[in-house]
Amino acid sequence: MSSPSTTRHLSSNRLPASGRRGILYIVSAPSGAGKTTLCKQIVTSISGVWHSISATTREPRPGEEHGREYFFIEEPLFHDMVARDEFLEYAHVYGHWYGTPRSPLMDKIEQGVDVLLEIDVQGALQIKKRFVDAVSIFILPPSMDILRARLQSRASDSQEEILRRLRKVKEEVWCAREYSYIVQNDDLTQSLRELQSIFQAERLKTQRMDMQWLEQSFVDETDAAPAD
Repeated sequence: MSSPSTTRHLSSNRLPASGRRGILYIVSAPSGAGKTTLCKQIVTSISGVWHSISATTREPRPGEEHGREYFFIEEPLFHDMVARDEFLEYAHVYGHWYGTPRSPLMDKIEQGVDVLLEIDVQGALQIKKRFVDAVSIFILPPSMDILRARLQSRASDSQEEILRRLRKVKEEVWCAREYSYIVQNDDLTQSLRELQSIFQAERLKTQRMDMQWLEQSFVDETDAAPAD
């Protein structure tokens, strides 16, 4: 079985993108469920997907970089951005502020680019009210025991922080019923395949296609008079 890193690159929808708005994919999960790893694999394995980056007031974890995992900003700047209505949504989670910058996300969707938004449950429910056609996906961990072990392996989180995150899991999992899809991440390779299937199936839905192009390319052709 191939690992996610060697999964072949899947082409985007072969139908023309003319007139097509990008699809917004929302991915949420309890902390430690493997959401970030899966999102990174989706972007590298499916073409035409842009990974939206959120802003946060928390400190970077080891290995994280500003502008890659998050935009790490000071709290006064975050509140200034809120006042200027620069976020599509924002929320206070685990003692820190998180927000989705409005302008880059909207620009990509209008350009016909699909957007992957990796976001917490609070933010996801706000976004779903604004984008009724968004595709929401909830990632479940294999079990609470494995989730606990993953969180404890993070050198950056205190025991108090780990316990706080574990207490919040039940509330977050309860919200999973509000999502379009649920993927349980007990095998990374299989979970990636399931996510890829969701992305490809949503692109092929009739209501997302440019029906004018379809009619001009196929239906109108059949009405043309036969050549002498």
